[in-house]
Amino acid sequence: MTGIHPFRVLRAKPLWIANGVITGVLALLFTVFYVGANIDPVDHLKNLPVGLVNTDKGAAVGGKKVNLGAQITESIKKSAASGGKIDWKTMDEKKVKEELGEGKLYGALVVPADFTASATTLTGTATTGTPARPTLTVLTNQSAGSLGSSLARSATTQAAESASLQVGKELTARAGQAKLPAAARVMLADPAAVTVKDGHPLASHSGLGLTAFYYALVLVVCGMLSANVISGQVDHALGYTHNDMGPLRRHRPLIWATRVQTLAVGSTLMVGLSLLMGTLVTVGAVGIMGMAASHLPLLWLYSVCVIAVSGIGALTLLAVFGTPGMLVVTLVFIGMAVPTAGATTPIEALPGFYRFLAEFEPLRQITGGVRSILYYDAQADAGLTRGWVMMAAGLMAAALFGFGVTGWYDRRGLHRIPAQANPEKTAALA
Repeated sequence: MTGIHPFRVLRAKPLWIANGVITGVLALLFTVFYVGANIDPVDHLKNLPVGLVNTDKGAAVGGKKVNLGAQITESIKKSAASGGKIDWKTMDEKKVKEELGEGKLYGALVVPADFTASATTLTGTATTGTPARPTLTVLTNQSAGSLGSSLARSATTQAAESASLQVGKELTARAGQAKLPAAARVMLADPAAVTVKDGHPLASHSGLGLTAFYYALVLVVCGMLSANVISGQVDHALGYTHNDMGPLRRHRPLIWATRVQTLAVGSTLMVGLSLLMGTLVTVGAVGIMGMAASHLPLLWLYSVCVIAVSGIGALTLLAVFGTPGMLVVTLVFIGMAVPTAGATTPIEALPGFYRFLAEFEPLRQITGGVRSILYYDAQADAGLTRGWVMMAAGLMAAALFGFGVTGWYDRRGLHRIPAQANPEKTAALA
């Protein structure tokens, strides 16, 4: 006992400098990752995939075959108005339904089969039919992400309105000097009605397409936080650290363990406890909170594997970096992961740096797999295969990095407690 008051440590500059640097950098990085990724999604938007479907059968006008739908789709494809923000994908109705049902499209614009026939009846020049206002249908896809669907809806609606005005000019020219009521001429100038429909309806209790993201986030957080708990409890069980329970402090006898052995013990514990956590997350989300979900056995298995792999990855970073490892874990699994998950903001609306991070950040891959299970009938092409593959790659990378580095620590004699501090170990080495 020195008799120095504990508050005297506040006078130490290194205490302020070290903690100031760590907390300041953490605050700055979180601000950059979260705010920077979402500050202007419209300006950063590039190649947002949107379907373009023409089912128009055309009609005979003045002895000629006319297909206004083909003109509209071709005009939209060639238009420079989008500036590369929208990637218009021409396809048929079957294909657009498939890709909406796999989350590969954020929306679509559909020209119906009777578009030309309905439009030409407004001019009075059609040989058959009674006047009927044509329609253009905008399909949305909230399952691919609310913001992405909203951006696609805005773009397709604007394209549909522009197409209507373009068609109106052509119809007005065809009408020529025909005597039409004033109201008819006004309609002729902007003839198409734009209707909005849900291209891939979700079940109720799907959080408007966000339950997959929040469920995936829960899995990652469970793995990350449990890694911190397991790391501390393993150290306590081996006698390397005290365990404070309120005012009580417990300390176990030291059991000598290499860094590799310590990581192996923690990883084994993580795998076993992931069965419990994955089960409770599934029961809590589906059984207690009523989240809409099908393929429950697959969802449970996927949940268990995500928690296990995320937890082992976090344990690896803790084993390699020590105390600062938790900050690294927080940045990798939360700070850089949430903005690049493609859930709140689509990947196509992120700046280039964030798109690069999204290629390997775990939360994006995990969210894609959960989306496939919850929204897309567990289709492999809807993100499930990518989820499994990236999970396996992440586990392999964590194992190679973790056991490789800790093994190097052991070989260099960088033990957590020097050998001479343990009489039994010293005797064994003699």
